[in-house]
Amino acid sequence: MGVTSKHLATFILGAAAGIALNKYLNTEEGEKVMEDLKAKGNELKDEAEAAIEKAPEYFEDLKNGASTKFNEVVQNLKNQYPEAEKMITDMFASLIKPKTDVKPEA
Repeated sequence: MGVTSKHLATFILGAAAGIALNKYLNTEEGEKVMEDLKAKGNELKDEAEAAIEKAPEYFEDLKNGASTKFNEVVQNLKNQYPEAEKMITDMFASLIKPKTDVKPEA
């Protein structure tokens, strides 16, 4: 693959943009922009670290809340349909084979 005029133009434009950015950042206004960007970056970093610290507690609360809600739903179902638990147990009892101590002959 050879170098085409398109590649050369892209390289020249990129270099020109880099030089212009460097000159801008060396001005007083450019330095202020960099300071603002650094401050915003540090602020976002602090927020991310705080979120990481709170994550285990958040997920534990979420798990406990889901567990509590699930237990409430199960209890409501048991109250409204008291025979359902026995019916489901009977239905699955036929699918579960009892374990025996009989070993197959070798």
